[in-house]
Amino acid sequence: MVSLSEAREAPARQLWDEINSVHAGMLGLEGLHSHMQPMAPHADPKTNTIWFFTKKDAHIVQALKSGGRAHFCVVGKDHDYHACLSGKLEVREDKAKLDEYWNSVTAAWYEHGKNDPQLAMLALHVDDADIWASTDSTLKFGWEIAKANLSDDKTPDIGVRQHLAFA
Repeated sequence: MVSLSEAREAPARQLWDEINSVHAGMLGLEGLHSHMQPMAPHADPKTNTIWFFTKKDAHIVQALKSGGRAHFCVVGKDHDYHACLSGKLEVREDKAKLDEYWNSVTAAWYEHGKNDPQLAMLALHVDDADIWASTDSTLKFGWEIAKANLSDDKTPDIGVRQHLAFA
């Protein structure tokens, strides 16, 4: 269950924790008429970067232009956390990150392991994000809806929305 107090007081830390707790989110390039695609994120909060493994012949790699921007959307594993992040996306070779994030799930996609000629890494340098954290309590949700319907000017208080800017 997502912590609403953490969403208010430490939203950046919560964002990176949520990204690292999901198996996949949706990644898409800005400005193109193409759909977002599921990708497994590897978050590096120290550099505000999300790393992805892909293949050199993947559509997203082929369509990516220098200086291209992307969005990455995440739904928390308990469906009470949502985030949309944006930033510059680039194909980047980084042996240290390859070694750090490589695992048996990733290895299953590459016939020649870390030396696969089709292996590519994408780095999303996050510059901003919007997050939404909501209560998963049916009782709290029901209470807030009832309160809002009994008052003319009360909106249900069922969560937190924050905008984050990263340097």
